[in-house]
Amino acid sequence: MLKRIAVIGVCAAMLGLTACGGFASAQNKDNGKLSVVCTTFSCYDWTREIMGDHADEVQLTYLLENGADLHSYQPTAADMVTISDCDVFVYIGGESEGWADDALKEASNKDMKVLKLIDNHDLSAKEEEVKEGMQTDEEETDEHEHSEAPEYDEHIWLSPKNAKILCNSIADTLCEADPDNSDDYKANLAAYEDKLDKLDSDFEQTVSEAKIRTVIFGDRFPFRYLCDDYGLDYYAAFVGCSAETEASFETIAFLAGKTDELGIDTIFTIENSDGKVAQAIINSTEKKGMTTAVLDSLQSADKTQIADGATYISLMEKNCETLRTALS
Repeated sequence: MLKRIAVIGVCAAMLGLTACGGFASAQNKDNGKLSVVCTTFSCYDWTREIMGDHADEVQLTYLLENGADLHSYQPTAADMVTISDCDVFVYIGGESEGWADDALKEASNKDMKVLKLIDNHDLSAKEEEVKEGMQTDEEETDEHEHSEAPEYDEHIWLSPKNAKILCNSIADTLCEADPDNSDDYKANLAAYEDKLDKLDSDFEQTVSEAKIRTVIFGDRFPFRYLCDDYGLDYYAAFVGCSAETEASFETIAFLAGKTDELGIDTIFTIENSDGKVAQAIINSTEKKGMTTAVLDSLQSADKTQIADGATYISLMEKNCETLRTALS
């Protein structure tokens, strides 16, 4: 509810900005460039890859470039103006991006092409899963139980198999918005699909050679699509979109017990974690000699990382290597 109120306020501010001159709209229209707005790093990087050399010819905006976490990001009034007048808007469309639906209602460009990736018909979106041992927020649990609509796990990008499906949707949308360059977009997509196939193969090989096929997360767990695709089991402290940061004694004890039972040597966290829950799990095990490792959920990659060469492929390759080391 707080997110909804915040977005309504930003929408009002956006209307004020556009009414007072529409500087962003005028700028976009005057420069004659195709304007493409992407919310998350994965959306942005996939779009950039498919555009290839044409990415320098368009106005391509990555909204979360300052490193804001997807789950806590709130658009500024300037962001809302940028969205309002763009030609193509690409977003995941999960629970954390509920603000986007409000923003699109206020869009000034009624011909905008909107791509909500989680609604892709070829994608099998999974309902959010609360697994044994997970700690859940009681308020969220009550809301879920009284809600008629299922809540889907929004972390669809953390699977090379899904990435291939989603990139095809992005390419189709770009071809519709910019038909003059459609042949180039299709050729770039084909080349990128080869990279995704290689990444997919690397994960398949990593898991097929693994001595242990269960991962334990002392953190939020956004990797369900990845684990399901490659046959990994998991246990975690919190669901992927949880706002919890402190685990109960019961959760710590359960995960420590699983660690001992399965002979696991590595406890995982996601990027930007303080590692306290993971360390508490280790301290509660019999062995107490485990290490921690980070799997990047690609939810907060910023412009500095991009300037240093970070891509969807490079970050996922690093995740694959981290898994290979931990599971061997």
